[in-house]
Amino acid sequence: MKTVRDYPSIVIPPPGPKAQAVVRQDAQWTSTCYTKEYPLVVSRGSGVMVEDVDGNRYLDFMAGIAVSSTGYGHPKVVAAVKKAAERFLHICGSDFYYEGMAALCERLARLAPGSSKKRVFLTNSGTEATEAAIKLVRHATGRTAIIAFRGAFHGRTTGAVSLTSSKSRQHAGFGPLLPDVHHVPFAYRYRCAFCAREPACNRGCIDVIERDLFARHLDPHDVAAVFVEPIQGEGGYIIPPPGYLADLRALCDRYGILLVADEVQSGIGRTGRMFACEHEGLEPDILLTAKGLGSGMPIGAMVAKESITSWEAGSHGSTFGGNPVCCAAALATLDLVENGLMANAAQMGERLLAGACRLMTEHPLIGDVRGRGLMVGLEFVKNRDTREPAPEIVRSLIQQAFRRGLLLLGAGQSTLRLAPPLVIDEQDLDTALELIDSCLDELA
Repeated sequence: MKTVRDYPSIVIPPPGPKAQAVVRQDAQWTSTCYTKEYPLVVSRGSGVMVEDVDGNRYLDFMAGIAVSSTGYGHPKVVAAVKKAAERFLHICGSDFYYEGMAALCERLARLAPGSSKKRVFLTNSGTEATEAAIKLVRHATGRTAIIAFRGAFHGRTTGAVSLTSSKSRQHAGFGPLLPDVHHVPFAYRYRCAFCAREPACNRGCIDVIERDLFARHLDPHDVAAVFVEPIQGEGGYIIPPPGYLADLRALCDRYGILLVADEVQSGIGRTGRMFACEHEGLEPDILLTAKGLGSGMPIGAMVAKESITSWEAGSHGSTFGGNPVCCAAALATLDLVENGLMANAAQMGERLLAGACRLMTEHPLIGDVRGRGLMVGLEFVKNRDTREPAPEIVRSLIQQAFRRGLLLLGAGQSTLRLAPPLVIDEQDLDTALELIDSCLDELA
């Protein structure tokens, strides 16, 4: 039996007058580089509900870009933050000690996949974790070249954006970027140049690395690392075929190349396991995490095998990385994820994926559905035979859903990403699917 919930509820068409005032102020004073998806002006949140300044209440199905893992204002996370803030707000973890930092580093090192002992460097964000990894892989190997994938997103600072390959505007006007970075095709089965129309993956996108890149352009013994997202996030919620990551691991091992798994978006229980690479039994040399780690507090981490953590004291550091309040939020988040939310993500993820597949049977504009846990993508096309992307449909759907009280985001060329907080339940999940279905009927 459904309980009566006070969201989604649109009491005034957004943006209302209070929201408009904030939007005008923002437009006048903030940097022009910010991307605003729609005029949502948040006042508060609770669980999976977000309320704007005009009293509209929304069902959040994007979790602040997969950040609000435990929902908004989870009492255990809030209590941990308050307790830590009352003790002290800051001491530099690069130079001094405190319990929360040591505890979080041990926790992450033990949670990371594989039996190798790990060491952890704490950051403020996923981008900073990428930057740390770029430095460490070059230092540990004495090599300079880095391989990343088309469609990848690793951040937007200079080193990280050199690995990013999701949108050209993220590179435009900022060159020269980091040298010796090489991009290769990702295992994007729906649009793969090697096997998109084949009954099974033929690993052509891995073979081409040796057959073309290594044979013609780049000596593999000059390559420090391969950076890969076990599930591409910004690139379109793309899940590689089973065995792909293992083959990539084997390729790296053949040439002494380090494998870096960027789990900034896919980690911390989102896929029903603590880290997405666990689904494939993969132990990377370095694992990156952030986003959902602090339930919204700014914290990230680079978790590296001890055997490659060879840099000396002072060779890298951070004034604010591993802030004590953020560490407290992360420890509380990990407690919640391990003790129920990860299992909920797996269970609700099955329901969400099944619901998305039903939508695909009813709406021919959906060309592909893919997902793992609460990380599900619906790719829209103009025609299922030609598979021509339909980005305008995704944009219209997102705006239509916003006006009806559902918060969504796109990814890739024409994919709708579904990534609600891990606290989502059946009723809210079904409500979101019903709203998407209704919006698609209207758009059709």
